[in-house]
Parts: sequence; C-alpha cells; structure tokens
Amino acid sequence: MTPEEAKIRVQKLREEIKKWNYHYFTLNEEIFPEPARDQLKKELIDLEGKYPELVTQDSPTQRVGSELSGRLNKVNHKTAKKSLDDAFSLDELHEWEQRIQKFVPEEQIDFVVEPKIDGLNVTVWYEKGILIKALTRGNGQVGEEVTHTVKTIPSLPLKLSQELDLEVTGEVFISKKDFQKINEAEGTDYANPRNLAAGTVRQLDPQMAASRKLNLYFYSLGENNLKVQPDTQKETLELLKDLGLNINPEYKHFNSIQKLNQYLDHLYQIRDKFSFEIDGAVIKVNQKSQQERMGYTAKTPRYSIAYKFPAEQTSTKILSIEVQVGRTGSLTPVANLEPVQVAGTTVARATLHNQDEIDRKDIRVGDTVVIQKAGDIIPEVLEALTDLRDGTEQKFQIPENCPVCSEKTIKPDEEAVRRCINPNCDAIVKGTIENFTSRAALNIEGLGSKVVNQLVDEKLIQDAADIFFLQEKDLLTLDLFKEKRTQNLIESIHNSRLVPFGRFIFGLGIRHIGTKTANDIANFLSTKVDLQTEQITDDQATDQLLLFTNNTATKEITYFPLDQLSTLANTLTEEEFAEVDGIGSVVAKSLKEWFSLERSQNLLKKFAKSKLRPLVNPDAVSGTGKLSGQTFVFTGTMNLGREEAKAMAVANGAKVASSISAKTDYLVAGEKAGSKLDKAEKLNVKILTEEQFLNMLNA
Repeated sequence: MTPEEAKIRVQKLREEIKKWNYHYFTLNEEIFPEPARDQLKKELIDLEGKYPELVTQDSPTQRVGSELSGRLNKVNHKTAKKSLDDAFSLDELHEWEQRIQKFVPEEQIDFVVEPKIDGLNVTVWYEKGILIKALTRGNGQVGEEVTHTVKTIPSLPLKLSQELDLEVTGEVFISKKDFQKINEAEGTDYANPRNLAAGTVRQLDPQMAASRKLNLYFYSLGENNLKVQPDTQKETLELLKDLGLNINPEYKHFNSIQKLNQYLDHLYQIRDKFSFEIDGAVIKVNQKSQQERMGYTAKTPRYSIAYKFPAEQTSTKILSIEVQVGRTGSLTPVANLEPVQVAGTTVARATLHNQDEIDRKDIRVGDTVVIQKAGDIIPEVLEALTDLRDGTEQKFQIPENCPVCSEKTIKPDEEAVRRCINPNCDAIVKGTIENFTSRAALNIEGLGSKVVNQLVDEKLIQDAADIFFLQEKDLLTLDLFKEKRTQNLIESIHNSRLVPFGRFIFGLGIRHIGTKTANDIANFLSTKVDLQTEQITDDQATDQLLLFTNNTATKEITYFPLDQLSTLANTLTEEEFAEVDGIGSVVAKSLKEWFSLERSQNLLKKFAKSKLRPLVNPDAVSGTGKLSGQTFVFTGTMNLGREEAKAMAVANGAKVASSISAKTDYLVAGEKAGSKLDKAEKLNVKILTEEQFLNMLNA
C-alpha cells in the first residue's frame, strides 16, 4: 500500500468506525457486529502506526467513549474515564504481559480477572454516603446525567454503609433471562441485552427504566475521601462490597500468568452458562503500586486490558473469488480472504453460496466484508461494507463453463445454483468418492481426499465401488505408500464391507439425501426384500461390528442383499418413495432419477460383487427395536465417537436429530457439551452420559 492509498483507506476506516460508534453508543443500534468494528479499528491502528503522519486528533483511535445524544444534561467527570486496549488472542495477551513486566522487573505480578459484561459503563457519585448523581462515560471527559434512571436499579444502594464521598464506576446490564421476558412482554425483538440496557438508562422516563430490571456491578474507585486507600484491586472490590455496592461475583485472583491463561480458556468454554452476556474478560494488575509504575498511555491504562473472546463474526477483505465444483456438480463461489481470526481459528476462505447471493449483497473482489463462522462449517460472507470502497473493487460472475472440465453448465429455473452435469467431471467423481469414504458414510480410515485424488488421477479407481477391488500392488505404486501404510488401508477397506445400510445409502451421494433421510430410506427398502443372514468368522470384521452394534455374541449379521437393490429401486415409483416418513416430492424425484441412471445401475452391480454387506437391524425395521419411537440428540466428545454412537442408536430403531426440541426424548452428552446441554435442561429433556446410553442398549 502506498502512502496515498493508506491515506484514503485511513479516512474511509475512520468514517465507518465513527458511523458505527454513533449508532451503537448514541442511538443504541447495532448496524453490524462489534467484532467486525474491532477488526476495522485494529486495521486503523496498524495503519496509523505505520504512517504516524496520518494520525489526527479526531481519529477514533484517539478518543474514549461516544458522542453525546444532546437530550440529557452534560456533566464533567471528576476523574477522566479511560478505555482499555483489546487483546483478541492469547498471543496478543502474551505481548501485553511482556510489556508490563518491563515496568516491574523481577517482581511477581498477580492479576484480578472479571468476566467482561457486555453492558453500559456508568459512574455514580456519593456525598456523605448519599447517592447524588449518575453519569454515562460519554467521551471520557464529559458524560450525560442519567441519575433519574440509574436510581431505579433495585441493587443500587441510595445510601452507603459509611458516610463517604465516593466516585465509583461500574457496568449496567440486563440479565439474559430478563431480556427474554422483556421481548416477550413488550412483543418486541430487541437485538441484544447491551443495546436494551443502554437505551433504557438514557430514557427520559424513569418508569420505563424501573420496569426493565436493570442491574449494576461496580469495579473501579475514582475520587474519594477514604482515610486508607486499598492497596490492591482485590481489596478495592471487597471494599465496594462492604459498602453495599454490588460487584461481579465471578471475579478471580491469580498469582501466575499460566493459571490466568488457563482460566481464560475455561471461561470461553463456559461463557454461555452465565446469567448475563459476556464477551471476554477484563484483566488488571492487582497491586496498586505496580499499577502506578505502569501508568497510562494517552488513552489507556497500561496495567489493564480487555481480552475479547474469539469472534464468530468479524471483518476482513476479499482478495479473490474462485469457483469450486461439488460432488453433485454444484458451482459454489468461494472468497479468498485476508486471513483473520474467527471463532478461535484462522480463516482465509468463506463461501459466497451462489450468484444470486453475490448480486443481492453486491459483493465484489476487493471489498471489506463482514464474515461469520457458526460451529464447524465453512465461514460465509454476510455483507459488504460498501462505504469503504475506493473504486478498485471488481464485480464477479460465475462462468457458464465448468472450471474443472470446461463443459457447459446449467442453471435450472427453480434453483439458485449453477451445476455441471458432466458425470465424468473430475470434481464430481472425486467428490462422490470422498463422500463415500467419509466419516458419516463408510468411514474408511486412511482414504482421505489426497489419497482419493491420487487414486483417480492414476486411474486406479473410477468410482466408489472400485475401492473394494484395490490390491496391495496397486497402492505400492503411489508416492508415500510403503508396505505398512498399504496393509493398513487394505485392512480398513476390508473391514468397511460391514456398515449400516443407512450409511451406505448416504455414501452414494444422491442429491438432497442427508444422514437422517438415508436411514429412513434404508429402513423403507429393507421392508421390500428378504433380508439375508451370515455368520462372521473374521475377527477383524467382528471388531468392525462393535462400532455399529452392541451385541456381537452370536457373530451373525443381517444384511440387505445388494444384488436386489437395483431392480427393487427401479420398480418403485416416485409416489412410493414420497410415502416414506420425512421424504417429500423433491427427495423422491431425486431418488428415482438417480436409480434410473445407467451409471448408477452399473455402480450397484459392482457393489454387489464386492462382498459389501449393508447391515440391517430387523427389529429397527419392524419398529420393535430397543429404542424405536424415541428421538436422540448427541453432543460433546465421546470415547465411542459421536457418529458411531448415532449409528448404534439408529440400528436400534431410534431417530437421531441434530437439534434439541420439546420432541427430543434423550440428549446423550459427552465431554465439552455446549449449548445443546443448556437447552435440554431448560426443556427438561432427559440427559444421559455415554455410559448410561450404552447401558440402555445392553439392558
């Protein structure tokens, strides 16, 4: 970036951040997520650091707080209010720890940590122990008087336990429970508790504030007439508590950086369990004498920092857009991004879904965008920050020819996705095979995407069924395949011949067929033929059975005869497929079309020759399985493996859902269970440990 380009970028960043600050702090509106604003601010700080001549007094990096609304009285703070520096990762926190150690060399530093409440900063004045005034932080020097609303907070004492003159600062907030009740009672859809708390405090009507159950936790002393000042932050909090002022009951004290960092990781894991919204932690050096030596920068105290949790939404820049071809031929545009931290991981790519989405959101190459990552899915681009454009951005159009095989693509009128229909397209062939070997399907260990690509490129396989005819001599011709690795893969392929029928159906890669639908189809098809039985004598195969069933004592399996699948599927009509529970006309049409294709017929014939045995539980098919009629949800980390646990539940007749609802019978919770566990408790869904689940199967 040239100095001139930097100047333009800095100006646009300032305008965007000022706009966000005005909406958020003054109007109590969130126009885009706070972590996205933080990322823009970080970029501005970096640019001003690289080009110090661009720093101006009105830059958002040079001020504290927000503009004043103009509706309330303006009052000067007794003590200037400072903002805190932010750390967005443990690495940045470590840099802060190294900086402060330079001010107190060879001295031990201890810390006080509070979960960072996402609320509104206020300062309260007491004279001779009587509450006389309350102010918002405002711009750090001048705040707005909000005494009339703050006095309605039930937890705030109007009189202290001692007759002191005191300036004290804290955070006003609304609990998650009360926030939900307010939305329900008022028939509204407020965005978040923080905005509602801020808007309520700055209401002109104190009756409105009184009805919204505001709360307030204090954490900082300003000007006061205490005879003896507290020596530590911990003593400060305990003094406030003794005076009758609420403090955050979740604060912690640590004597080592290592324990502090361990706690921050733990706090992130349990963040949803708090009764109030938190977005990180505020960390302060405990000893006041050390705080004084560390002092302040122009804007922030050096002795304190706000550690922000990994954001699930943030902002970054689109460097380029490429098109990926999926296993069903779908063309998906993917943005290559300037790497950024989202939800604890570095993200460099995000899906743009389809051309309609690109056009609707007006997303261009070169745009600064807000991205989101939920769970483990690939991040997506939510919106473009169009005010940051400088004219160099370029529009993008998905090509009409497949970027992999160069064949013409189609875009059906009823679909948003353009699609390659060449069955021999490398991307479709490889994607279909990868799906078949994936964890949710046959779970063939050692046969990941790199190996699949190599096998297809070397023309050792052309479809998923060819996997079962691979020999050691074939694999030994590949790079990195030595004798031991080859033996392990051949063994894994051999064992995967015993797999639940539903997993096999899912592995075929038929459009619109997910894992649950695949299980429903498998049960339906199993009622249409005479199931076969077979004695298993192979010890390795017996071990494989343990992954999917809880009883291998007889070593007898029941399986679906694949030599009958092709004929059976061709005799069934779309209407008959549509009668299966949970299957509509779209899925029925997709099933009928897939089974009617000549290449599908040939594929099934190959599978029939491969000695693959799709396992079926007759009791589950007939509705008499141990878990028939019951719905299970699985969450957390399990020794058994979550996919294997699901397969065992399905094999015993259960329905497995992906989310908790009132219709859920059981939640099986492993280690590090998250929000599903909280929701199950609220809905009174019965919760099982992994051991209790296995005991249920063995009962």
